[in-house]
Amino acid sequence: MAERFHCAVCDKVEERCICDKYCYICQGEHDVRLVSDGCYYCLECREACEYLPEDANSRRYD
Repeated sequence: MAERFHCAVCDKVEERCICDKYCYICQGEHDVRLVSDGCYYCLECREACEYLPEDANSRRYD
């Protein structure tokens, strides 16, 4: 079973997290996802930093 990512603030998985969700880097609110470091990132910042959300752990950016 894949490792579950937990929010750094509330320590809950993404589906149960009730924190305000915005990108840790740019503060954007579009398409933010929780990654392994416990913070939320938008798609653009995830791609730039090569972070993967929980359900994409098996894929890698080229």
